[in-house]
Amino acid sequence: MTNKTLTRADLLHAVYVTGPGLSRVEAKQIVEVAIEEICGALEGGETVKLRSFGTFHVRSKRPRVGRNPKTGQEYPITARRVLTFKPSPRLIAAVNGEEFTGRDDDDGDPIPHTPTSSARPADL
Repeated sequence: MTNKTLTRADLLHAVYVTGPGLSRVEAKQIVEVAIEEICGALEGGETVKLRSFGTFHVRSKRPRVGRNPKTGQEYPITARRVLTFKPSPRLIAAVNGEEFTGRDDDDGDPIPHTPTSSARPADL
């Protein structure tokens, strides 16, 4: 196991190398737009679902009283929003070096069904 960190520059390089004839500027624009869209959706409180990767969700935490475990002194913790990530079963299997045996669209969440349309909502 290595301790390498995947960076934005690494993502840009991967898009540049695998993209069909993309320039470095175009690859950078693709990566930047994708990151901006994800961040914007999360800032707006939306859920971001990336199939075969996982789901990012913003949830609100209520204010509460915290306590310093060393001194026992209480202090207020303000309300805040936190970002959670739920990895897909495919990602979990890959991290554990296992073969994924579920469905291709199996991300752990139920597939939304709209009775008036057979089309599924597009995922990011």
